[in-house]
Amino acid sequence: MTTEEEILRNKGAIAVVGLSANPERPSNVVAGYLKEKGYRIIPVNPNEKEIMGETCYPDLGSIPELVEVVDVFRRSEDVLPIAQEAVRIGAKAVWMQEGVINEEAAGFAAKAGLKVVMDKCIKKEHQKLEVGG
Repeated sequence: MTTEEEILRNKGAIAVVGLSANPERPSNVVAGYLKEKGYRIIPVNPNEKEIMGETCYPDLGSIPELVEVVDVFRRSEDVLPIAQEAVRIGAKAVWMQEGVINEEAAGFAAKAGLKVVMDKCIKKEHQKLEVGG
């Protein structure tokens, strides 16, 4: 089983860092898809109070429940502090979306025992799994 499959087969909460309230933005489309598929979505965006009917948190450390996956929609250079925070809160995986590449953040998270996916869309990977069963 691939790392992507392991992460997606576990239906734990997914914190979406950089989730936009704008339905046109890729983060919103992807989070909406995941929510539709039964995942618990936790928006992380300091500029919003609520997105998709879910309470929005300013950062990972503010989330009052266990986060399984940290899905990152931020610029590559902004990922290291997010990966560090993911480790601090006990997340099990860091998923960097397509175009998000940060080797230092990936190495840090992996060294701390987290599963890491980089430069892949969580929605596309989920769709592959659904087709493949």
